Amino acid sequence: MRRAEICIPRILEHEGGYVNHPNDPGGATNRGVTIGTLRRLGMDLDGDGDIDIADLKALSEADAIKVYKAFYWDKVSADLLPIGIDYAVADFAVNSGPGRAAKYLQRLLSVTQDGDIGPITLSAAAKSDPATLVVDLCDARLRFMRGLSIWKTFGRGWTARVEGVESAALADIAEARLPEPDAPPANPAPAGDEVERQRRAMLSARNILDAALQ
Repeated sequence: MRRAEICIPRILEHEGGYVNHPNDPGGATNRGVTIGTLRRLGMDLDGDGDIDIADLKALSEADAIKVYKAFYWDKVSADLLPIGIDYAVADFAVNSGPGRAAKYLQRLLSVTQDGDIGPITLSAAAKSDPATLVVDLCDARLRFMRGLSIWKTFGRGWTARVEGVESAALADIAEARLPEPDAPPANPAPAGDEVERQRRAMLSARNILDAALQ
């Protein structure tokens, strides 16, 4: 299974359904997607010729996955990032924008902070310790969020989200490091009926040999 198919549904779980919180500067969202994003993608879901709240409310999970793949996952080159780092960066991108997520990653990797995750950033990420990088990125993400004016309103939820992302990413890294199961021996020991069959064959051969020697 591709990593996007694992990670994007996780992100959707954090985002929830339709919300129009008065303190959210992003306005109304459904599954974390804004009307602005729908308009940029031309997603007139109800086919009435315009893109409005009705279209936002009609957004299905399958539609949302397509949006997240195009606008966030692909924007941060998540398919090319190491396991664990991919999820931490993509979730950061959804919450705070792909450019910011990329720059924070680049700062931790000591490469140019241009917001574009290209060959240099990918090479540095591949050489990093993924667990350390995930922890540092999640810490930096929370520090950024604590400086926002709406921290008092959303801080508790954001903290739980980032802690959950960190835990899941570290679990992914640990699983990826597990050794491959040993291959079965080329000539496995016979078991059950096969053992009995071989015993009888050996006994029959011995009887034939004894008869020939008499």
